[in-house]
Amino acid sequence: MKHVLITGAGGNLGRAVVDEFLAAGYTVTGTLTPRETDPALPGFEAARVDLLNEDDTAAQLDAIIRDKGKIDAAVLTVGGFAMGTIKETSGTDLLRQLNLNVLTAYHVARPVFEHMKKQGGGRIFLIGSKPGSSMQHSKGMIAYGMAKSLLFRLAELMNDEGKGHNVVTSVVVPSTIDTPQNRAAMPDADTSKWVKPGDIARVIVLYCTDAAAALREPVLKFYND
Repeated sequence: MKHVLITGAGGNLGRAVVDEFLAAGYTVTGTLTPRETDPALPGFEAARVDLLNEDDTAAQLDAIIRDKGKIDAAVLTVGGFAMGTIKETSGTDLLRQLNLNVLTAYHVARPVFEHMKKQGGGRIFLIGSKPGSSMQHSKGMIAYGMAKSLLFRLAELMNDEGKGHNVVTSVVVPSTIDTPQNRAAMPDADTSKWVKPGDIARVIVLYCTDAAAALREPVLKFYND
């Protein structure tokens, strides 16, 4: 049975990804914060870890690999958002976004990538954003756009280093995701153009199937506009 690691399993996208992989027959390990409730789903195992702590994250991943034997896929959904122009964005604000969006991913991606190279294959999915894909979309969200842009560079580096090892890293790039939080923040928006978390999750699972084994697409865009 295949095994997938999902960070941020308690979030809107994370939970959708959990549900889709469980439906596809995977065993799922999902990271949760100490305050989040374990969904207690058959086939799901919670891992409570502070992803900003590199040593604790590495130790938790070692334990997961010893227990499960392998990680076939990893979907790293943890991140954070902030508005702010250049004038409004301090170095501290930028560092906070780098921590939330880059370090939480890198602390997992790095050891998982090395594990997958040794086992001879695997899929890693980083969650980018439209602002991160091009700075022309980052107006008014400077720190967020700058931080997310680094995930594209990380994927490029990992794909270059992963050649010959059958390890593929893709960046998922959604426009606005349809979540309760986004609906509350933007009550007048046209939500018909928003992307459903389940739609993203289904494509991620598709990319992990044997039928998609030859696909090497590094950027998966989910735009309804």
